[in-house]
Amino acid sequence: MKLPIFIADAFTARAFRGNPAAVCLIENKLDEDLHQQIAREMNLSETAFIRKLHPSDNFTESSCFGLRWFTPVSEVPLCGHATLASAAVLFHKIKNVNSTLTFVTLSGELKARRAEDDIVLDFPLYPAHPQDFHEVEDLIKTAIGDTLVQDIRYSPDTRKLLVRLSDTYDRSFLENLKVNTGNLLQVENTGKVKGLILTLKGQPGGQTQAFDFYSRYFAPWVGVAEDPVTGSAHTVLSSYWSQELGKKEMRAFQCSCRGGELKVSLRPGGRVDLRGGAAVVVEGTLTA
Repeated sequence: MKLPIFIADAFTARAFRGNPAAVCLIENKLDEDLHQQIAREMNLSETAFIRKLHPSDNFTESSCFGLRWFTPVSEVPLCGHATLASAAVLFHKIKNVNSTLTFVTLSGELKARRAEDDIVLDFPLYPAHPQDFHEVEDLIKTAIGDTLVQDIRYSPDTRKLLVRLSDTYDRSFLENLKVNTGNLLQVENTGKVKGLILTLKGQPGGQTQAFDFYSRYFAPWVGVAEDPVTGSAHTVLSSYWSQELGKKEMRAFQCSCRGGELKVSLRPGGRVDLRGGAAVVVEGTLTA
């Protein structure tokens, strides 16, 4: 079996930054266990599988495809950067002729459209509700010790815990914060939390570019200690910071070692546009 495979760095305009995702193009039905085996072999935070929905479809002219995402240990219901990477492969490498692509996924239909040099993802927006500190105190203390926390929210739709750090901290503090993910599986094993978002209010630009908010994301529960840039986390972050800042258009920066930039726009009907670039850095054939 041979499959076309690519690696694209998402939410960045430059290679070796942003979040890398593997993208496989599936002509025919793939054995179910092969999805996970390939994702484990690629060993990236996510591997995306684009499949034709009908025998007559082709990757150049069709506008609707199936899409699934796998971490090295499990399938996930939503992944932003691997969706962006998938659209980038179809637009830039396969030369798909459409301006908008529709992906049929576990999270419903998701759209990706061309926008100059970027790609805009149309994703659902997920609210986060106030969370009692004492119920998650052990998780937070294990992850970040005595770091000051300003707010805690929980998104039941995504099972993500959002922890806002004190406004007294700046971006460099979040970038350099040592987060202990090694023991989180033992501290939280109920299945309630599948991802931990640390976020911080943005600051005026000064000598650096201004962002409305910063974040880092950790998901050891699905085999990803820290994810470089996380579109699905921004479906929660966008909802939270829109309410906090009174804005519907925002710029976000994920403060991982690789770093990544997103432009977010809230839309009617509980949707959010996530805009970013992508750079395809590997093109080849998977042989199994």
